[in-house]
Amino acid sequence: MSTTRPCSPGDRGPEPGAGGASGMSAERAAPEEEAASMASASSTAATSSAAPVAAASSAEDAPPSEGGSGGGSTSSAAARRTRKLNFDGESGVVPLARDFARQALYAWGWLPAATADQRAAAEDVLLVVSELVTNACLHAEGPDDLLISCDNKVLRIEVSDKGAGQPAPRTPHRAGRPGGHGMFIVQRLCLDWGVVRTSGAAGKTVWAELGAPA
Repeated sequence: MSTTRPCSPGDRGPEPGAGGASGMSAERAAPEEEAASMASASSTAATSSAAPVAAASSAEDAPPSEGGSGGGSTSSAAARRTRKLNFDGESGVVPLARDFARQALYAWGWLPAATADQRAAAEDVLLVVSELVTNACLHAEGPDDLLISCDNKVLRIEVSDKGAGQPAPRTPHRAGRPGGHGMFIVQRLCLDWGVVRTSGAAGKTVWAELGAPA
């Protein structure tokens, strides 16, 4: 279930990269084998020079899992980068989720922000992450997972929990009333958001999508 709504218009350095380097050494071949050895070494070097890039990509930004939560963006799955955080046994889940999201924004080039618009877009992402995780803490006994994925146009946030409730902005919304503003903020900042449930399984996934900065 989703309701489409128009979109209204970091702090720490990026996490260390997961990439690596590989090398190759060999003893000099006998004169009669030298030509074959040089050809083999050239072929091996070409192969190993590309390997670290693929390894770093799979370690940091995995493709989205099959049978995703559905709804929202129609962007090509092949172009999306995805990161997932599991909250099992964790405390302080809201700051943990914000730090995880911030690291992803650095890795994907949203931070450091070069313009005011780019900084505002990154701050919106961190705020939406905070609100969705907080909502799960208040109404669903805490979140299970946070998944963030991004392509060149849309960043998607998914927070899963075991709650049976249905998140919705409080109506009517009164700005001066304490509390109850989380889903209203999500509604105002996001291109779209919604709730997905799996038939026969407990819990739900609340997702939200924000536009990438220009």
